[in-house]
Amino acid sequence: MIGYVTLGTNDLESAVKFYDALFAEIGAQRLMQEEQFIAWGVSLEKPSLGITKPFDGNKATVGNGVMVALQVDSPEKVDLVYNKAIELGAKDEGPAGPRDYLPGFYAGYFRDLDGNKLNVFCMSEPNT
Repeated sequence: MIGYVTLGTNDLESAVKFYDALFAEIGAQRLMQEEQFIAWGVSLEKPSLGITKPFDGNKATVGNGVMVALQVDSPEKVDLVYNKAIELGAKDEGPAGPRDYLPGFYAGYFRDLDGNKLNVFCMSEPNT
């Protein structure tokens, strides 16, 4: 259902370095690139994530309550991507681990360099 998500940035160069390194961990690459917009994904047939300097010329701001969730296929990849984000300067919003509110849900939460909230997660077999 989701085609792509776009996040605003005020420092395109830093955001590109952050997302190039972060998405390399899950095999995503740049799919589209223009002067003020870049999108990453694993293919044009799958959802992607883009960053942009706002086209209206105003400052990019963070949407309160907005979050992008990145799905991976294992708790190990959740740990890998979450730890890479923190290493790249992201702010912790909830360390990687199982969540009690949904059996089998394993996730880590962080904010990128512009303050946008992301989550990396997977669904695994619940512990019995």
